[in-house]
Amino acid sequence: MQVRCSAFLFDLDGVLVDSRAVVERTCRRWALRHQLDPEQVLQIAHGRRTRDTVRAIAPHLETDREVAWLDAAELADVDGLSAVPGSGQLLAALPASSWAVVTSCGRALAELRLTAVGLPIPTILVTSEDVSQGKPAPDGYRLGARRLGLDPAACVVFEDAPSGIAAARGAGARVIALTTMLAARDLVGADATIPDFTAIHVHQEHGVFVVTRQ
Repeated sequence: MQVRCSAFLFDLDGVLVDSRAVVERTCRRWALRHQLDPEQVLQIAHGRRTRDTVRAIAPHLETDREVAWLDAAELADVDGLSAVPGSGQLLAALPASSWAVVTSCGRALAELRLTAVGLPIPTILVTSEDVSQGKPAPDGYRLGARRLGLDPAACVVFEDAPSGIAAARGAGARVIALTTMLAARDLVGADATIPDFTAIHVHQEHGVFVVTRQ
């Protein structure tokens, strides 16, 4: 694998931060509060905004109230969070103007999770509050690229969820998917898959970044 690009767009959960333990605990607690199937909630929630998950799985509930409960639960829980292997080293090697985070969670939660695992808060952070449509809509990745001053086609997106891959492809970006949450066979649409960032090497060559597999 060799990919050339001008900048990088990172999803957060499952890409930079391994938050599986927190997400699963919160989803299970919420599901059981409302006699819902926890496994179904987890499947739908992966890679999507909390608001979109609530609307999809429980349209009979009051969306704003449930989103507030879920957000508060996740903000109060950092137990088990860890940086995805190689993420810190990669971000430290990239100029601040060459990368952004595009996440389905809110700004407060994104900053909490990055800080909790010792990763930097990016200059450009696109969160659920910044777009009218969440993943799999391409809005977030289009906005992230625009804030970097680039066309999405000049960017490589790192994702871990089918909804995020669809969003990145819809924006016109190339996608490298991490198998932190799902098997490679489930990450349809990705240009390549890697287990984590220790599997790649990134260097600059004639003003562009070159990504190769280790």
